[in-house]
Amino acid sequence: MNFRVLRIELRRSVAPWAGAVVLTTASAFLYLLHGPWWNGTVSWTAQWTSTALWTRALLVYLWPLAVGLGALQGLRDHRSKMSELLTSTPRPAWHRAATLAGTVAVTLASAFALLVLQGAVQVMLGDTAYTHLGWLPISLVGALALVAGAVLGMGMGRTLPSPLTPPALAVTAFVFINLLRMSTESGTPTSMVPNRISLLSPAVTEVRDVFLTLSASVHLGQTLWLLGMAATGFALLAAATWRARLLALTPVLAGAVLALLVLPADPRRTYVVDRAAAAMVCDGPVCVTKAHQARLDDLAGPGRRALILLHDTLGDRAPDSIRESTAVRGIGDTPQRPHGAVLVDFDDRVIADAEGEELTRALLAQGLAPICFARSDSESGTLGEIAGQSVAAGWVLGDLEPLGGSAHSARDQLDVARPVWKELKALPRSEQLARINAVHTAALSCEGDPLDILDGGGSR
Repeated sequence: MNFRVLRIELRRSVAPWAGAVVLTTASAFLYLLHGPWWNGTVSWTAQWTSTALWTRALLVYLWPLAVGLGALQGLRDHRSKMSELLTSTPRPAWHRAATLAGTVAVTLASAFALLVLQGAVQVMLGDTAYTHLGWLPISLVGALALVAGAVLGMGMGRTLPSPLTPPALAVTAFVFINLLRMSTESGTPTSMVPNRISLLSPAVTEVRDVFLTLSASVHLGQTLWLLGMAATGFALLAAATWRARLLALTPVLAGAVLALLVLPADPRRTYVVDRAAAAMVCDGPVCVTKAHQARLDDLAGPGRRALILLHDTLGDRAPDSIRESTAVRGIGDTPQRPHGAVLVDFDDRVIADAEGEELTRALLAQGLAPICFARSDSESGTLGEIAGQSVAAGWVLGDLEPLGGSAHSARDQLDVARPVWKELKALPRSEQLARINAVHTAALSCEGDPLDILDGGGSR
């Protein structure tokens, strides 16, 4: 397709409008609405993989939009009453179909690439040290999904030339993709739709873990399915008889069969750990992942001081290292609490937002009484637990201070912690130390309430 033909098709087709609608609506959604794509370590501008996955998640409404706009374009010949005239010309039907489909494909792929580029620029300007190309297949499949959906819509619009076809196809595509998405999000063996079928949806679920990425089998299976879909749309766009239109369904059926053979049946194989992102980078006993290497310098100094204070308090039972947690954990699951290390999670604002002495206090609190209820943008933990941490850390440092970054206000923390603090400080030194050790032992196994233990069972 030469540039002259491309310019003509851009003026005559809905291609430029389709690209503009996809880009502007997606950008408005990301920038004007506040959601999980702006929060924590999985922010859409924090890491390359997060950028790719969040833009893929937008296909839940961009893909039906592309299908509907493609169907609208497929009505062009019927609306202009030129169908019979075009079939009488010597120019092959597939040539006209390729020109039209190619124009729409270029426009939609460019719009999606610009959307991804917005996030990529912010990632490069940010503090990530983990640069890789593992995000590229995620975005390429997303662009292919938009192109395949639009081409299928064009073929269906030409086959069923009714003004009701575009909205009907858009609604059907929206229902289809949302039903599959809900099944994917449940991720349980009791899901109504098998995992393989749910992965026929080009949209991905909400990003919840910075260390997870789509597996290679998902990329391959979805690519086969989308190529079959695009081939069927192109064949329908070029078909002149009903027999040819029936044969045009072969590629999409073949693509679906091949995809179902490749896509993982086990939901746990849909997302896999990016081992390079989760690899540890250390400064002495303080370690973070490669994905968060930029945080290491700020964490190392306060981390070393916290480890010294922990050893002075707990003796041989004290953890001897600080490292970032990489365990895959569902919402509501209990975090890891190993005996030999203080685990930090940068989705925990108590640690992520702290600096200097405040960070030392937060790490000390986590080492003395590891949390049993995770704290993140979607999980607040309990007031009693964080108040117990503040008492334990305050006992070591000599003053009671609330922990910043928590969902619970400083006033609420102090209202709960101050009576326990006064009771603890009134005890003999040996009894105080015994209760601190008891809190540490109980927290490692998530048994008992920290405040109850510090108060000798009288805080409730």
